[in-house]
Amino acid sequence: MPPETVKTASPTAPDVIHNIGYRHYDGPRLGRAYARRSLFSQSLRGAYGLGRSGKSKVLPMILFAVMTAPALMIVAVALTTNMTKLPIEYTRYAIIMQAVIGLYLAAQAPQSVSRDLRFRVTSLYFSRPIERIDYVAAKFAAMTAALFILTAAPILILYVGALLAKFGFADQTAGFGKALVAVLLLSLLFSGIALVIAALTPRRGFGVAAIIAVLTLSYGAVTSVQGVALATGSPHAIGWLGLFSPITLIDGVQTWWLGASSSFVDGQGPSSVFAGIVYLLVVLGLIAGAFGLLMRRYGKVGLS
Repeated sequence: MPPETVKTASPTAPDVIHNIGYRHYDGPRLGRAYARRSLFSQSLRGAYGLGRSGKSKVLPMILFAVMTAPALMIVAVALTTNMTKLPIEYTRYAIIMQAVIGLYLAAQAPQSVSRDLRFRVTSLYFSRPIERIDYVAAKFAAMTAALFILTAAPILILYVGALLAKFGFADQTAGFGKALVAVLLLSLLFSGIALVIAALTPRRGFGVAAIIAVLTLSYGAVTSVQGVALATGSPHAIGWLGLFSPITLIDGVQTWWLGASSSFVDGQGPSSVFAGIVYLLVVLGLIAGAFGLLMRRYGKVGLS
């Protein structure tokens, strides 16, 4: 028999490492603080459509114009007539324009957090160096800053107009300072509530509807019940009913703490010092609670 044919394996090609252009990063490691600042800056810019498409800029800029237009008209009238004071208190402006504030938050709070949830990218944020508290703090601070800009800008316009009209400097400065404190509290409270609602669902439409309901419709419901209490001879209940709406909470705090005039149906605000303290504690508790709920929410999200 012919000898068996032995098949020899062909020599294998040597391994080759292909250089596809990746380079090792040798630059500085900027750490958590830089990442936190970057996220804050990006979120704040995004709240006004900056760095995004032109379509994204339309609504926030329109709402900013609507928010400041009445202040500009008031200043124009004050400068061209013989007014001796502004026809509206600084602290009343945000209360009157609450519908614009609600629409702004309903549009911007979901875009700040809902897209990250919908596309499941939050776990990428929580990789080093940024942590959960950095993400929550940056988003909360950015939304608060964006809302503070929206609410403080018209107050600044009123203040500058009052000084140009040569109204009393001391009175105008005191009123302006009180209003800034009030809108800062409003910005913290409203931003916290809106972000919590938006973070509960990745569906932007649901978040928009829920934010409008909580921030705007609740005011109408509370005011209606306050009117019923006044008509039925229960004025003592009016002050306590204000605890059930975000805008009446701010109204009550600035009435008691800052000496502003009240927008309650009886024009009184909290009925006692104890009630005023309760209003302030509820506002501060809701702000802290909103931050805590966001931390809890993103604690679960970060694991997915």
